[in-house]
Amino acid sequence: MKKRLCKFLPILLLALMTAGCESSSSKNPTTADTSYFQTGIASWYGAEYQGSPTASGERFDRNAMTAAHKELPFDTWVQVYNLENGRKVRVRINDRGPFVEGRIIDLSEKAADELGMKIAGLAQVGIEIVSGP
Repeated sequence: MKKRLCKFLPILLLALMTAGCESSSSKNPTTADTSYFQTGIASWYGAEYQGSPTASGERFDRNAMTAAHKELPFDTWVQVYNLENGRKVRVRINDRGPFVEGRIIDLSEKAADELGMKIAGLAQVGIEIVSGP
């Protein structure tokens, strides 16, 4: 338990420092904005949207590592940290949302599964812009 706590302590400290903050970057982040960090609630979407067009025009694939975000540019890669269990994944923004108050990102089913949040449906996360997969 002590080793596990030490492993995730930096992530948890960062989450606590930014708790309540929408982000630590500008209002209109760009893909080059590596200082962008946001914390909040993540949700996921899957089978019922399979094959539907996303806001970027591509078809939604629940098995792809993609996500919806309200403001990040399409094709931006972000690393998503599950602050509850320490898991992380990289996803590409290809859709808009989530449209539920308090949520900051909607993940594909595969990304949610890899983050260990699929069963719960929601998780406290941190997201930051990264350079690619």
